[in-house]
Amino acid sequence: MPDDTPATFPFPAVGRKKITAAFDGGRLSSDGGVMLLAQAERRLGIAERLARLIPDRRDPGRVTHAITDMIRARIFAIACGYEDCNDFGLLRADPAFKLACGHLPETGADLASQPTLSRLENAPTTRDAIRLTYALVDQWMDSYAAAPDGVVLDIDDTCDVVHGHQQLSLFNAHYDERCFLPIHVYDSATGRPVAIVLRPGKTPSGLEVRAHLRRLVRRIRTRWPLTRITIRGDSHYARPEAMEFCEQNGLSYIFGLAGTRPLTTKVQEVADAVRTHRALEDCDVIRGFAETTHRAKSWSCERRVVARIEATRLGLDIRFVVTNLTGTSPRVIYESLYCARGQAENWIKFHKAQLASDRTSCRRAVANQVRLVLHTAAYWLMLSVREAIPATRDLARAEFATLRLRLLKIAVRVQETTSRIRLAFASCCPEADLVRRLASALAPQPRAASP
Repeated sequence: MPDDTPATFPFPAVGRKKITAAFDGGRLSSDGGVMLLAQAERRLGIAERLARLIPDRRDPGRVTHAITDMIRARIFAIACGYEDCNDFGLLRADPAFKLACGHLPETGADLASQPTLSRLENAPTTRDAIRLTYALVDQWMDSYAAAPDGVVLDIDDTCDVVHGHQQLSLFNAHYDERCFLPIHVYDSATGRPVAIVLRPGKTPSGLEVRAHLRRLVRRIRTRWPLTRITIRGDSHYARPEAMEFCEQNGLSYIFGLAGTRPLTTKVQEVADAVRTHRALEDCDVIRGFAETTHRAKSWSCERRVVARIEATRLGLDIRFVVTNLTGTSPRVIYESLYCARGQAENWIKFHKAQLASDRTSCRRAVANQVRLVLHTAAYWLMLSVREAIPATRDLARAEFATLRLRLLKIAVRVQETTSRIRLAFASCCPEADLVRRLASALAPQPRAASP
């Protein structure tokens, strides 16, 4: 006869009293803050947006879990730190997760299992995955009440180490790894994700960069025909094809540019002046700026190049930026416009390191692109929660890992009775007052009455 008694384990005695423990507390959850994610998701409508684009090819008579519910469960789990479907072996019965997905915690059906969620990730075709990626662009545009006068889009790629010999994986000598190099695009003003595209583990060519920009800009222009668009990236994206595309389509750009001997020669006079000034003043650092026009062999015309020249006790360091912006000083171009691109590195860190979007462990490239879409949806939820925090609170500028620790990973007892459901959070929760405010701030907005 099997023993159903929960296994106990000891802790050191306190006050001469023996301590034993077991996982038999009942309807408890360690992720009580998932209810905040549920409120944020219903305001955004991102799960329904994605679900509409995934054709349900299952037998209707045998369907138990709707696609919308499965997407909700998956992105809630990612935001709470469960990046793999494997965790749903037990998580599918978690009362807080069930409640967040619209299921009754006690009497409602459990959420989808790991095999069901894995089939969901592998179900979309290539065409479906493209539509899902465009849906993220639409989600970003919908976050604006009206078309903005201008936007600055930061584009960059990041190393995503593969988990085997998967489609699109390549060995990259720079990272010394077999990897993908997915492209991330963010809105520089808000940090909101615009597009995430899986791609092989090699530096993008000019033709590829132009193709990605063309598809992205075409999607944006369908709704924002008059918005000024500025593309900003490092030297990977300073390709002649990309710059020509921007110039031909009325886009502004500012890209890092690798230094060459002819280019350095053009700013040598200013560089000598900066170096001499530092030596005469005996300063640790002197910074100067220069501007010139340059035409590389692969370029079709001359373009404006700005140089940042920095003299230190260790020598001279020169960095270049190429742009089609006019009427702005070289210092502003480099320090205020180009250097602000570094913030995109933090957004990629949130996406990759704190939401584990590099867990692209499916064999098929299409399935891994779907995973990136789901992780980006979780990014939207975390960003929405953070934007709802009052600016005076320190968590209003916190990283996603900190938000998860302080707001999502809080204990709750879920009690379901005949007429109500009660959530009993820990009495000593340090962020109790903030959770109360967020529950109100993220509540679904009432719909306007029909005329």
